[in-house]
Amino acid sequence: MSTVQSRNPVGGHVPVAGGLASVGLSYARELAAETVQVFVANPRGWATPPGNPAQDEQFRAACAAENIPAYVHAPYLINFGSHTEATAEKSVESLRHSLRRGRAIGALGVVVHTGSATGGRERSVALRQVRAYLLPLLDELTHDDDPFLLLESTAGQGSSLCSRTWDFGPYFEALDAHPKLGVCLDTCHIFAAGHDLTGPGGMHQTLDLLVDTVGEGRLKLIHANDSKDVAGAHKDRHENIGAGHIGEDPFRALMTHPATEGVPLIIETPGGKEGHAADVERLKKLRDGRAADAG
Repeated sequence: MSTVQSRNPVGGHVPVAGGLASVGLSYARELAAETVQVFVANPRGWATPPGNPAQDEQFRAACAAENIPAYVHAPYLINFGSHTEATAEKSVESLRHSLRRGRAIGALGVVVHTGSATGGRERSVALRQVRAYLLPLLDELTHDDDPFLLLESTAGQGSSLCSRTWDFGPYFEALDAHPKLGVCLDTCHIFAAGHDLTGPGGMHQTLDLLVDTVGEGRLKLIHANDSKDVAGAHKDRHENIGAGHIGEDPFRALMTHPATEGVPLIIETPGGKEGHAADVERLKKLRDGRAADAG
């Protein structure tokens, strides 16, 4: 890992099976990551496993010592807009677990997908349910070291509750714009949802729209992913930086907008460790104004 402080720390989602610190941190170091994201539970299940206190402390201490912002990604099954009561209730337990584990490992934020209105119900009904289940969880975040809850919009598939920048408005409203609420912007998702980031000023216009919707200071994390599909395709298929339909230039522009000042970038791209390391290096070059083929 790297202790270099920059306008936008660049890192990746790291595997932690076998040890949060022993596996996760060594992977992060091989990426030369300046920030990390982890799962603290099976992302495709409801289990809420206890942490390993020794690994937790080692992870927390290393991130603090090396000034590495850490984040948790909550499981994908969470959906507070579900018409199935059991799903909504399990979502509460799963997210509460991620938030508590996030605090235990010193994470600054916990990312959760904004979900969808299932069963043919209206968006307004689903958002009232989001409020009923999610606002009490936000109100539990009373400690100084509790993480922010970071809402991540989707690519706009199905009855998504939040995919375009302005969709964050009703979502924030449903949650009283809670002070512990923030946004994780996924570049692939927002592009697939219909924001063309590639045109002149496309990235800056999209970020302006986001700030207009949720206010300044709410953008806490960026998932920097290129897209295998065109703008507006409503497909969530990540591609390596510069190899997809977004291309390199919008990522360069991303790191010059006032709203992204100090906001970390996490890659969730294909290619395993080699691909991840290459993407981290590519984003650092774009950030630092180095030629793409340098070094």
